[in-house]
Amino acid sequence: MNSTKNTVHEVFPYLRVQGAEAAISFYTGVFGAQERFRLTEPSGRIGHAELALGNIVLMLSEEFPEYGLLAPKTPGATGLVIHLHCDNCDELATRALAAGAEMIREPADAFYGERSCTLRDPFGHEWMLGHEIEKVEPEEMQRRYTAMFE
Repeated sequence: MNSTKNTVHEVFPYLRVQGAEAAISFYTGVFGAQERFRLTEPSGRIGHAELALGNIVLMLSEEFPEYGLLAPKTPGATGLVIHLHCDNCDELATRALAAGAEMIREPADAFYGERSCTLRDPFGHEWMLGHEIEKVEPEEMQRRYTAMFE
């Protein structure tokens, strides 16, 4: 394996669900999670939410079939991606591809201040790799997210 150092700083389980509002209510009510923030489309569909749960941040969104992001109740879907914050997503993706991963979404800069990509490892699991390119507060993220639908 390549010995080039590219530190992973944080790991986030990222759930894709049908009924994000109900899922948030379940995780806060049953498990005591605390909602940190959410991004909501003008239509009301939850595009992203973050919940503090114990010593992790649980991320979740509605499924987005139009982008191939499916909840586990959809046949053939896993409903989970593991999101890694690292030093350089492009470099880490290159290493993963060389080791047999498949690129699902090419590295790109995103409105939420992160450069990220998504790949599938040789065992069928999806990974989102990202690194911060800009510090963006939740209110600004929501403004930018809403603007994408105008």
